[in-house]
Amino acid sequence: MSPLRDSQFRIVPGLANSSGYVSFESVNYPGYYLRHYAYDGQLAANDGTATFAADATFKQVAGLADSSWVSFQSYNYPTRYLRHYDYLLRIDPISTATEKADATFRITS
Repeated sequence: MSPLRDSQFRIVPGLANSSGYVSFESVNYPGYYLRHYAYDGQLAANDGTATFAADATFKQVAGLADSSWVSFQSYNYPTRYLRHYDYLLRIDPISTATEKADATFRITS
């Protein structure tokens, strides 16, 4: 088991919509995706349902705090963005500068 690899994801075409949307598949656990459940992020096996696909799909947009980075808009809750908060991932509406920074990510390879 590798803590580093457990924290890594592949950006793949969106499960609910592959046109302009992405999903995050675990590097260490293929077939497991980052999805939201009750607005909280979690790693879960793809169960093949439309709900799972929608919960695991995000639109990659210019970063809300820095346009050279990226933000991820929820597919099924488009007013909410993926953000980190209190050491966890979740989807929230974003308005303040702190929230924008929390919802802005740098993609690395």
